[in-house]
Amino acid sequence: MLPAVLAAIVLGALIAAAAIHGSRQPATYLGFDRNEYPGDQNLEALRKSFAYTGYWLNVPPGSKANSWQGKRQRIEREGFGFLLLFNGRMDAELKGAVNPGATDGAAAARAAKAEGFGRGSVIFLDQEEGGRMLDEQKQYVFAWADAVSAAGYRAGVYCSGIEFTEPDGTMISTARDLHDSAGGRELAFWVANDGCPPSPGCGFPKAPPPPEASGAAFAEVWQFAQSPLRAKYAAGCAASYNPDGNCYAAGASTEQKLHLDVNSARVADPSHGRR
Repeated sequence: MLPAVLAAIVLGALIAAAAIHGSRQPATYLGFDRNEYPGDQNLEALRKSFAYTGYWLNVPPGSKANSWQGKRQRIEREGFGFLLLFNGRMDAELKGAVNPGATDGAAAARAAKAEGFGRGSVIFLDQEEGGRMLDEQKQYVFAWADAVSAAGYRAGVYCSGIEFTEPDGTMISTARDLHDSAGGRELAFWVANDGCPPSPGCGFPKAPPPPEASGAAFAEVWQFAQSPLRAKYAAGCAASYNPDGNCYAAGASTEQKLHLDVNSARVADPSHGRR
């Protein structure tokens, strides 16, 4: 009888272990992004908190040059994954332009290739304007996505996930509007929602909240903190930010001005840009 009892005990232990394992939440990974490259000297310190970093493929919004250009190998040696970003056009810049989406999509793919990012990497189109997208904006985004896909890369969009109420009472966000009108395109979504809640504010948890907690169930990446703090949305988390309103990298002094945006993803290399 002893072997049978022992077998029952072992079986019970295995079942319990399986139940515990099955109840575990999938891992989440913390990342950062900023318009200006943080400097080679800061990568080691940043890597202690972050698994991946944003990486601009063209000139970021409000900048005159792209300081990330040529930094892929240095960043990868430090162990980071990537969030590839291409700065898209504002609506006013679409007026009179000929095939701007296709032109910019091809440019994004060329830039990714020039920086050493292989086919299949995800490139996110940065869309700074929020709300329901106008027809010409959607045409631009989807033409851009088609050109990126045709070049062998996967297309994604960085956009707002904050819901707002339209005059007729309909609730909509830029992310949901683009997701629901993508016409079968399998776009990756990097959703920005720094509203508190659902955002936890400026912080660097080892187990960050999952992207779907942003309010967009389809999000692959969630930007939950921005620098500087946007009081209209994130006032409820103001105490988690520096007094000057920025979110600074853990361990960095304010003199270094290493303010950044903070993100959560299910994988440590959301753009699958590592070789």
